Amino acid sequence: MTENNSSKARAKDGCLLHYRLHSQPGKPRLALIHSLALDATIWDGVVSELAGDVEILAYDCRGHGQSERRPGAYTVQLFAEDLAAIFDDCGWSSATVAGCSMGGCVAQAFAAAYPKRASGLALIDTTAWYGPTAVEDWRQRYAKVAEAGFAATLTFQTTRWFSEDFIATHPDIVERLSRVFLASDHPCYAASCSLLGSADLRDAIRALRIPVSVIVGEQDYATPLAMSQTMQSLIPGATLTVIEKARHLTPVENPARIAALLKDLLQRVNALQGA
Repeated sequence: MTENNSSKARAKDGCLLHYRLHSQPGKPRLALIHSLALDATIWDGVVSELAGDVEILAYDCRGHGQSERRPGAYTVQLFAEDLAAIFDDCGWSSATVAGCSMGGCVAQAFAAAYPKRASGLALIDTTAWYGPTAVEDWRQRYAKVAEAGFAATLTFQTTRWFSEDFIATHPDIVERLSRVFLASDHPCYAASCSLLGSADLRDAIRALRIPVSVIVGEQDYATPLAMSQTMQSLIPGATLTVIEKARHLTPVENPARIAALLKDLLQRVNALQGA
């Protein structure tokens, strides 16, 4: 693969998965998983910060972005299998995996299903479980979109994603990601909401024995600090970082800080592998 090579991998069921490999042979490997109803571009700022120091794989989950919009029953386990297929396609045996929101759930499932392929985890603005009413909560989330359309929920989304200051000072980024959200596919969005409602990684992450960095925005209303504290308490040796004044999409709102934290995690992974 050459630097910034865009390609598509084929999942077990034939679904085409779009990814971009920022090749840096010999550098630490990092896979990035995006959040619900967005795509790999949420990581653009982080990728720019890490350029030259890390080999980066950023991809669109099935049903999102440039990946095939194949509806059906979505689960975190299915999405973990998809990532394994992408690893196979680009020749990666293992990597540190960072996931934001939905991506963090997938990262946990991937590490549980493929323990030898996940050398470290960054769980960003995410959770292991959305709680006892999660199935119904996420059903209602999609029901609102089904009834009124994506545009009717856009303000709800952007004010959860970003602080007021960021919205005021970065209207171009907010507009770009809003367009991605508005272009979402209804059946795939419904399936993704179901995935999040049914996800429960609490038992799985207890078994993790790799470096894990839990990161959350101080003002994250979607996956509040308490959810990150629970993950940290369940994962042996996990660290927890709270980013001041940030909300739910810290890789977009604070790319330099996230990049620095990812570098720290990669150093921990390297130290463990060299021990």
